[in-house]
Amino acid sequence: MTENLFDDVGALLRAVADRVVLPLFRRLDDDDVEEKAPGDLVTTADRQAEEMISAGLRRLRPDSVVVGEEAVAEDPALLRHLDRPGHVWLVDPIDGTANFAAGRRPFALMVALLMDGEPTAAWVFDPLGDTLAVARAGVGTYVDGRRVRTTGAPADPGRLRGAAMSHYLPPAFRRRVEAAGERLGEVLPGQHCAGREYLDLLLGEQQFVLFWHTLPWDHVPGILLVRAAGGVARRFDGTDYHPVVEGKGLLVAADERVWSAAWEALFGGV
Repeated sequence: MTENLFDDVGALLRAVADRVVLPLFRRLDDDDVEEKAPGDLVTTADRQAEEMISAGLRRLRPDSVVVGEEAVAEDPALLRHLDRPGHVWLVDPIDGTANFAAGRRPFALMVALLMDGEPTAAWVFDPLGDTLAVARAGVGTYVDGRRVRTTGAPADPGRLRGAAMSHYLPPAFRRRVEAAGERLGEVLPGQHCAGREYLDLLLGEQQFVLFWHTLPWDHVPGILLVRAAGGVARRFDGTDYHPVVEGKGLLVAADERVWSAAWEALFGGV
């Protein structure tokens, strides 16, 4: 990947946010919002942003394939491209659509580039915070041009701070998470925007985050950002997260020590 391509994707996300996403924020009409499935919203802004991002990515790499969240909603068979040979873009045009539709923050625009099925680069842009995080596998992670590392977390588990999307958890897991507040410093309810959760982990605002749903467009970009900065992303059973392997449950942490401490507090003895 060339440096120009790396910069061009970031510029593309900024342009789409300026031209499509932000002009519609808090200006959506009732007919601009609909349910793809119960509780799963899509807006006019999601669709327009995905069209613009996808067209821009194809111009940058004419030999590539784009797999976008909204395109998959129309044609689930597109997911088969994730492990195809060559370059595949994964796009979440607005991560945190429910927030966006309600006129709340945060929300983010996210893209990942896969090569032969393996994530190689990622971009997450929070337009309201004007925060752009980029990463290249094996090279590192940068937030607004500054290299970041997810190290320096508190050694005491009782001082760790993290988030858990407990609303979607099965009852047994939800009870474990609720009880973990006695063993961890703080367990937050989550912001309904995976992209912002990953940014906050990179910036040291929290040291771990737990998810139940693990759709690839929601997590591949952020996981690459975290891993390239020294962090860890694994299923609850300890296996590494991979975009082409379906499953539920994901624990992401600043480093190995934090992952082990958070897992023990959340699931130890299960």
